[in-house]
Amino acid sequence: MDVIFDPTRQAAPGGAAAPAGDIIKDGDQRSFMQDVVQASREVPVLVDFWATWCGPCKTLTPTLEKVVKAAQGRVRLVKIDIDKNRQLVQQLAQMGLPLQSVPTVVGFVQGQIADLFQGALPEGEVKKFVENLLKMAGGTLPGADLLAEAKAAAEQGDHQAALELFAALVQAEPENPEAFAGLARCLMNMGEEAQAQEVLDQVPEKIKDHAEIASVRSALQLAIEGRQAREKLGEFERRLAADPDDHAARIDLAVALNAMGERAKAVDTLIEAIKRDRTWNEEAARKQLLKFFEAWGFDDPATLAGRRKLSTLLFR
Repeated sequence: MDVIFDPTRQAAPGGAAAPAGDIIKDGDQRSFMQDVVQASREVPVLVDFWATWCGPCKTLTPTLEKVVKAAQGRVRLVKIDIDKNRQLVQQLAQMGLPLQSVPTVVGFVQGQIADLFQGALPEGEVKKFVENLLKMAGGTLPGADLLAEAKAAAEQGDHQAALELFAALVQAEPENPEAFAGLARCLMNMGEEAQAQEVLDQVPEKIKDHAEIASVRSALQLAIEGRQAREKLGEFERRLAADPDDHAARIDLAVALNAMGERAKAVDTLIEAIKRDRTWNEEAARKQLLKFFEAWGFDDPATLAGRRKLSTLLFR
C-alpha cells in the first residue's frame, strides 16, 4: 500500500500548498499530502471526513464552510468522502486515528494532527475549535483582530471609530455578543441611548442572556435612572441629614453618584445602607450594588474593590 500520509515527511521543494484563495476544496487520498499535510505548514487545515449517507454531515459541512470563509484565508477546509477514500481511512486508522463515525473533523497544524471532534457541533463551538487551532499556529481569527481594534479605540475615547469597528464586526459575526455590547456602549457614550436600546432589541435570542449583553442592558437602565436621580441629588442629601435611616434616599443617592461617575462613593453609600439594615426592602441595597457590578463589568476596578468591601461586610 502506498504511503498517503506521513506526518514526519517534509514538503518537497516546489511542492506548493493550495493557493491562498482556494480555502475550501474537495480532497482525496492522492492529494492528501499536498492539500492537508503540506498546506498545514502555512495555515491550519480542517479535514471534514463525511459520507453521503450521513445526516449530521449535511448540517455540519455548511457550518464549517461558513466559519472557514469568515476566517478569510487564515484556515482552510478539505472535505473527504470516506467511502471514496477507503485506503486513506485504513492508513489513518493504523496510525491511531480510527474514523469509526462521521462527521469527524481533524485539525492539522504544521503537518501534525492538532485536535479533532466528532458529531455536528453548533457554529459557536466550531468557531472555538478553529480559534484554538489558530492559537496553536500563533494566529487569530479576523474577528478577534477587529474586536481588539474596536476595544482599543473605545478605551482611547474615539467612540466614532469604535462604533464603526463594532458595527463591522456585527455584520461579519451576527452572533458575537461582544460586538453587540460594544456597539451599544459606544452609542450610550455618544448620548444615543434610544439607538443603543434598538441595538439591544436586535440581539439574537441565543446570546441575549450573555454576560456582556446583560452588562450593557444594566448600564443603559442605570444611565436613565441616574439622570433622573441626579436632578434630585440635593433632596436625597437633605432627607439623609434629617434621617440617616432613610434607606430609600440612600439607595437613590448611590444611583445619582454612579451617574456622576463617582463609583467608589456609590459603592460606599450602598455599603453603609447594608450595614444599617441589610434586609430592608428584600435586600434592596445589596441588589442595587450587584446591579452596579454587572453594569460596570466584573473586571472593572470599581467592581473588584466593591466586591471586596461587600464580602468583608457579609462574611465578617
